Amino acid sequence: MTGRFIGAIAGAGLAGAMVMGALPALADPVGTYSVVGDNPDTGGQYHGTVEVSRTGDTYKVVWKIGNTTYVGTGLGAVIRDGKFTIGKAEADDHILSVGYVSGRSFGMAFYIEQPDGSWQGVWTYGGSRDVAREEWVPR
Repeated sequence: MTGRFIGAIAGAGLAGAMVMGALPALADPVGTYSVVGDNPDTGGQYHGTVEVSRTGDTYKVVWKIGNTTYVGTGLGAVIRDGKFTIGKAEADDHILSVGYVSGRSFGMAFYIEQPDGSWQGVWTYGGSRDVAREEWVPR
């Protein structure tokens, strides 16, 4: 799956939500999730956990994949009445943008809450030309 294809899917989802008026805010993004994703370099799949907590106006996102921990800072957003609203981390956020670091590696990710309470996203790391998918499922 190419980055353009994934971007088109995310864009179409956001456009559809804007036409409908809002995405349903099912649950606070804060919580612990099982995570499964694809490695953009090898295409191999990985599994682990991710924990999201609110830290003031932002989110702290901690992935544990194998023996590696990635720590990120996230910003939340919501589509309400057909309008994209960005602001402080709030319980009704259903869109997350996250920058992360691990050692000397850094990257960014973008997630949208799904109707079943899972989060679908895409991510990349600094210097990469590839995009990979990731899904969070509440534990």
